[in-house]
Amino acid sequence: MPKMRRKSELPTKACAVCRLPFTWRKKWARNWDAVIHCSDRCRNALKPNRQGAAT
Repeated sequence: MPKMRRKSELPTKACAVCRLPFTWRKKWARNWDAVIHCSDRCRNALKPNRQGAAT
């Protein structure tokens, strides 16, 4: 079984949208290099707003 780490020892990154630091999560273990947003809110902030778009 792997050795437990303190939260302060986990790798961190800065979010591409809000620039706040966020730490590694177990669910991101397989694709940590591809993670660039700290939350769904930041990820959706870059998408164009389609609610007001006329079709």
